[in-house]
Amino acid sequence: MKLIMAIIQDKDSAILSDELVEANVRATKLPSTGGFLRAGNTTFMIGVEDERVDEVLRIIKTNCEAREQFVATPVSMDVPLDNAIAYPMEVHVGGATVFVLPVDSFYRF
Repeated sequence: MKLIMAIIQDKDSAILSDELVEANVRATKLPSTGGFLRAGNTTFMIGVEDERVDEVLRIIKTNCEAREQFVATPVSMDVPLDNAIAYPMEVHVGGATVFVLPVDSFYRF
């Protein structure tokens, strides 16, 4: 058995959740926050049998697309306000960061 932890952008959360339900894959969703953009993410914790890992990874890859997005650069408190102008910059967002971990024991009560 494996534990798949997938950190995805909130925008992709509903689609991924629907696809996992359709594939009869149970998942727990946790709200999380990214450190770089400080934007909302969703972390999925998915316990699956070893033979279903590739299937679940395919579902994640298909439904969590990477894209370019413009964001305002964060304003630093160290800079005087006259110099503190937020400039839009293009960043790569979306996709998924996925960890596949071995599970020693699994219980469902």
